[in-house]
Amino acid sequence: MFVIIKSQLSPRAGLEREDVLMKANELMLAEAFRKEAVSGFEKYLPRIVDCLELLSEEEIWWRPNEASNSAGNLVLHLCGNVRQWIISGLGGEPDTRERDKEFAERGPISRRLLIGRLKKTVEEACQTISRFPAEALSREFDIQGYRASGLVAIAHVYEHFAYHTGQIIYLAKLKRGNDLGFTRLPAAKPARPVAAQRP
Repeated sequence: MFVIIKSQLSPRAGLEREDVLMKANELMLAEAFRKEAVSGFEKYLPRIVDCLELLSEEEIWWRPNEASNSAGNLVLHLCGNVRQWIISGLGGEPDTRERDKEFAERGPISRRLLIGRLKKTVEEACQTISRFPAEALSREFDIQGYRASGLVAIAHVYEHFAYHTGQIIYLAKLKRGNDLGFTRLPAAKPARPVAAQRP
């Protein structure tokens, strides 16, 4: 957020205009942040769904080793984290999370139920973020034993969601051995010819 700095050399009327301008900038920044967060969830959700649809019901619960998690566990974990931090922590809904169960589960919870739960959770979180007041981004909340501002809570969940999306993609690649085609760089622009210099 922008900080309003008041100069002693400015007349009072000028200060008031600066305050209004900075507050307008804060609102614009808050709106851009909320849109980016929602956009991120909307980008990563279909990638997770695509991965789950590539895997068999058994593969969804496959773990490379006992120190690692299955794609199914990661989906349950994302649902728990998003619900606790956004829907409950910022949105005020009851916090019913049982985090240890997200990792203890061995399946089979079906692909259909996992996808449905994740979609519903992300949809509710995006609605919570979209209507979250700009001024509350700087307010502090108690979530999962931590004290965090609204902005930090949303940023944490965004980063956490992207991180585990990458793990789910990696598990799908291990099982399928294919590039899943999620990353496409823009086409390279042709080099501009260097104009010949006159002697």
